Amino acid sequence: MQFKNEVEAVDALNQSFNKIKAEIGKVVIGQDEIIKSVLIAIFSNGHCLLVGVPGLAKTLLVQTVASVLDLNFNRIQFTPDLMPSDIIGAEILGEDRHFKFIKGPIFSNIILADEINRTPPKTQAALLEAMQEKAVTAAGHTHKLPQPFFVLATQNPIEQEGTYPLPEAQLDRFMFNIKLDYPAFADELTIVKNTTSNREVKLEKIISADEIQYFQKLIRNIPVTDNVLEYAVKLAAKTRPNTELASEAINSYVSWGAGPRASQFLVLGAKCHAAISGKYAPDIEDVQAVAEPILRHRIVRNYRAEAEGLSIEKIIKDLF
Repeated sequence: MQFKNEVEAVDALNQSFNKIKAEIGKVVIGQDEIIKSVLIAIFSNGHCLLVGVPGLAKTLLVQTVASVLDLNFNRIQFTPDLMPSDIIGAEILGEDRHFKFIKGPIFSNIILADEINRTPPKTQAALLEAMQEKAVTAAGHTHKLPQPFFVLATQNPIEQEGTYPLPEAQLDRFMFNIKLDYPAFADELTIVKNTTSNREVKLEKIISADEIQYFQKLIRNIPVTDNVLEYAVKLAAKTRPNTELASEAINSYVSWGAGPRASQFLVLGAKCHAAISGKYAPDIEDVQAVAEPILRHRIVRNYRAEAEGLSIEKIIKDLF
């Protein structure tokens, strides 16, 4: 992609974002903020965890995103008997009596990890190595994954039977924890009307893998002022109980706060949010706009907070 300068490139990113969002909106109705968050994560080179009850179009959203972005897409249905080799692939003995590696479904640009909390930690760990290192190791050999590479995982909060909740250290690999809620009445009417007829939607491919990688580098080049950088780092630091910046409420209600990865994602997310909003540098409002999905899964409430019905969202809002 050739642009005269980075200002022109940011304008192109803003236009591409609006086109992608409009295209996804043809299929996924009334989830504008969710679509926006998923696209911010993709342009920031992060992974997403989509949490919501069954039937809220989590899987459909990921499939639609993959179609519009012109990327390879694989869906892995996580079940209690899924093995790591079912994800990353395995060494098999070929006809020539030599072992060869058969790639698993992880070798794709977008991975939909459906119901990630239904599989045991051993299999979860195989996926999480790929997320962090963008490579997998099998039989002593490291295999690089195609770029760009994103994991969009779904999780149903109400299914406790036979689930293995992701530990905090593994949750930390996800840039965003996006909460999906029931659609508004008017949106649900449109959804039912569209899905109970023969209506077919043809999706256009808006952007290629190379363009996504270009925009990912562009976002890292966006300048950020010292006061915005300090605000983002301070916001993450304020969540840590019994530290210098922690408030009385954090000390009372939080047992564990966000680590440095949260600070990094707050700055990257703010840069991307600014770019897709047509701005050339992020401000404090951009940090606040991405704070909730970034901090939601990195703050662990204690028993007192749960007993008093204090939500994570309320704790985050009080930090601003």
